[in-house]
Amino acid sequence: MKIVKNIIFILFGLAFIFFGTAKFIKIIPVPEFTDAQMAINEALMKLKWITPLVGSMEIIGGLLIVFPKTRALGAIILLPILIGIILHHSTLDPSGTPMALVLGLIDVWIIADHWKKYLPMIK
Repeated sequence: MKIVKNIIFILFGLAFIFFGTAKFIKIIPVPEFTDAQMAINEALMKLKWITPLVGSMEIIGGLLIVFPKTRALGAIILLPILIGIILHHSTLDPSGTPMALVLGLIDVWIIADHWKKYLPMIK
């Protein structure tokens, strides 16, 4: 079971490295946007720093997840990004909600798996 868990966690980290890289290099085709999505995209383009910041944090979080020693930190870094992804898909793009929820659950699984590492922060 430990090997399967590590494979899932590593694939999860690699996915975020890929998605973060895609914010800098156009390697994913852009889907058709609804009017609401287009408005959000235009607003984000005005905030020139937000997409590089999120992409950088996805890459850093993904890299940290890949290595077991830093996995707990990577999961915490990716948590607010995943909350945003889940909220985006649940409100604006419902077709992506199942995958967003799966990714969110994997992140929560990583956090639960490393719970003892977080305890010193709250004591």
